[in-house]
Amino acid sequence: MEKISACITCGNEEKNIRRCLESVQWADEVVVVDSFSTDNTLAICKEYTDRVYQQEWLGYIGQKNHIKNLAEGPWILFVDADEEVSTELRDEILNEFKSGSHKEMNGYDFPRIVKFMGKWIRHGDWYPDTKLRLFRKDIGRCEGVEPHDRVHIEGPVKRLHGHLHHFTYDDITDMIDTLNRFSTIAADGAAKINRMPRWSDLYFRPFYRFIKCFIVKHGFRDGFIGFIIAVTSAYGTFIKYAKLREHYFRNPPEK
Repeated sequence: MEKISACITCGNEEKNIRRCLESVQWADEVVVVDSFSTDNTLAICKEYTDRVYQQEWLGYIGQKNHIKNLAEGPWILFVDADEEVSTELRDEILNEFKSGSHKEMNGYDFPRIVKFMGKWIRHGDWYPDTKLRLFRKDIGRCEGVEPHDRVHIEGPVKRLHGHLHHFTYDDITDMIDTLNRFSTIAADGAAKINRMPRWSDLYFRPFYRFIKCFIVKHGFRDGFIGFIIAVTSAYGTFIKYAKLREHYFRNPPEK
């Protein structure tokens, strides 16, 4: 059976990292790249694997490509520190490899489900958040636009049904702080490629994001929590374009 390397990137994740590491102990090797944590993250990682490295933060995309190159197995499983491989997903993966079905595939994707405010979110923008995270090392590469990384591969990909659990936010305050941070990263990335913001981006995109999340994708079925998610998603969209607009006010493009 071909070996699977579970690859985890982390930084100051002492509240989450143990749960993540416990969920991948079945893998043939566990590789961790820590971005010089100042809490207890590094010590916890060393309890579970001796393949622990430190690397200054290269961005969400760069850090994943870096850890992929450190892995020894021909198959890579990307898991973030605030995620957990469910037992159902673990069993599906192992069955694929034990049966030899993986020989016909170049990758696997599966749904990611978020736990927020004590509830698994099953509607709206957050579900099913399908991720391609298990792939052949020699074929796949992490791409995307910061802060949203994605694995790109050519060839056959099979969908599994087990969930990747995501413990993304501690509370609403943490959620808003993250949206603020991510919107800055996204706006900076758009500015680098000279993405000129339009007034319609500020006026209409947040409204459309709310309608899509709460109505079209049935976020209302998650009740009050679904409403909070839809509103904050719209807010995140607004501040991303507001920050991009601010950038152009401060740094007008040369004519």
